Amino acid sequence: MAGRPHTSRAPRRPGAPRTAAPGFAADSSRAFIPLVVFAVVAALFLVRLVYLQVIVAPSYAAQAEQARTVGFDIEPRRGTIYDRNGTVLAVSVDATTIYANPSEVEDLPGTAAALAGVLGGEAADYQNALSAGTSTFAFIQRKADTAVADQVRALDLKGIYFIADTKRTYPNGRVGAQIVGLTDIDGNGLSGLEKYYDDILSGEPGRYEAERGRDGTPIPGGVHEETPAVDGQDIIISVDIELQQYVEDRLLADKEGLTSNGGSSVVMDAETGEIYAAASLPLLDPNDRENIPAGATELKVVTHLFEPGSIFKSVSAMAILESGTMTPESELFCPSEIEADGYIISDAHDRGDATFTLEQIMDQSSNVGISLATENATANGVSGFENLYNKINEYNLHTRTGVDYPGEGEEGTEYLGSLLPFDKWGKVQAYNISFGQGVSVTPLQMTRFYGALANDGVECTPHFLIGKPQSGETPEYATEKVIGSEKALSDMTDMLKTVVSQGTGTDAAIEGYNVAGKTSTAEIYDEVNGGYRKGVYNMAFTGFIADSTGPQLVCFVGANETEYGSIVTPVFKDIMSTAIDRFQIMPE
Repeated sequence: MAGRPHTSRAPRRPGAPRTAAPGFAADSSRAFIPLVVFAVVAALFLVRLVYLQVIVAPSYAAQAEQARTVGFDIEPRRGTIYDRNGTVLAVSVDATTIYANPSEVEDLPGTAAALAGVLGGEAADYQNALSAGTSTFAFIQRKADTAVADQVRALDLKGIYFIADTKRTYPNGRVGAQIVGLTDIDGNGLSGLEKYYDDILSGEPGRYEAERGRDGTPIPGGVHEETPAVDGQDIIISVDIELQQYVEDRLLADKEGLTSNGGSSVVMDAETGEIYAAASLPLLDPNDRENIPAGATELKVVTHLFEPGSIFKSVSAMAILESGTMTPESELFCPSEIEADGYIISDAHDRGDATFTLEQIMDQSSNVGISLATENATANGVSGFENLYNKINEYNLHTRTGVDYPGEGEEGTEYLGSLLPFDKWGKVQAYNISFGQGVSVTPLQMTRFYGALANDGVECTPHFLIGKPQSGETPEYATEKVIGSEKALSDMTDMLKTVVSQGTGTDAAIEGYNVAGKTSTAEIYDEVNGGYRKGVYNMAFTGFIADSTGPQLVCFVGANETEYGSIVTPVFKDIMSTAIDRFQIMPE
């Protein structure tokens, strides 16, 4: 065919790919890329959705719930403490705890200023509190008076809320406060019977948790946990608050004696062990916690050891009488002084050589006389000094009394005080111990022993708790007969009467009554330099009304670090005279 160029095409090999038309490959690639991108994005969204709804959703829900949930312990109402006549000594009264939800406080300076205007203090303090709490809870004031809380409530402050609460009050102020003790702001016992009987008084706390809306009101159905508190039990104690007040007032009245370096007293019923009154200076005022003197929370007649001095001569004399080696009329030559291990033993007052009966040794409080009488009181083949050692242990003067008050000796041991084993006694130690030096006891231990003298040789466990009104329980306490000889007991009482009628204790005499007791002027060990301090003494008197009806009360009065002189016997007289009138104690 003329005029047309000739073209030829190479034959296609079998199986060879066909060649796409020009422009087709580029167009199809660009269309596929958006599909891939969309698939990747959709996968990411799906993974994110699964993460949010399945993996972290419970955690986010919990955080959201926590942000709108308020939870707190519900403090139980603490049990009331009554004296033996039903007078309230400690009671929990209604109070209100004020708190804030800081996240809801819109006007922080204004809210702080308004709170300070009612509650006192500086606005900055409340502003700090509102800023320092968690996002939903910060204490503003715990256990505020209900009337004060009502004033805050009337302000209608945004983010400020109120919890019904209780607080501990002590209607008698300082009177009996040392015995009753204190609690902390959470209602836990800190001292005294509040601490000792905390498990009875405290009850069981409850728990409240609830979700609140933005306006602070509880969300319906939003209470997660509401466990009611179980209130504590009441207790009745043996203290007579009227006598207690007199004892405290009388201790405080002696400005130059008992109050100078501390004095103390305890009044106990020898027949039951019930403690009617007890106090030691300085006293405790529960309404002034900013100024509590050192040692004021301790009842030192229970917790403090001292060398008793001559009131311990009754222990030695009782051991002598029980040995049968002497009677009150038995005579003994008593030189003005004796020597032991290079030391000189003499009486507290100068005298010449003399012959004394055992009764005179007691009423003249002769150190030399009681030392020699004890040395000669061999019983059943046992030397006089070993006999004294054995009797000290038999009379339980080296063991805890078991009183229900914190701080009597170390927990887990029955022993209290210092008494060397007998094989460690040298002669001078033996002499010293016979008149109450070189041995340590508590005033309550001595009171318990004198109680046995007044109670036919039977020691009773000193105690405060006498009843639990809710359960009707009346606690029982151990007693032990530690002196078996009625004749020895009668002779001992007669000698103690003579001490008061014509010896060193005449200022303790009460007209119309037979007062039996013993004075002491004890030297004080020098903890720094060793030996005994010069010119200062611990004075004491312990005694009881013999041959009487009514409560068989025994009383200890002590004064610390005083100059030589009879300052405690008048205090004993006044306390026991008050007790005689109050409890109608009559001579037989």
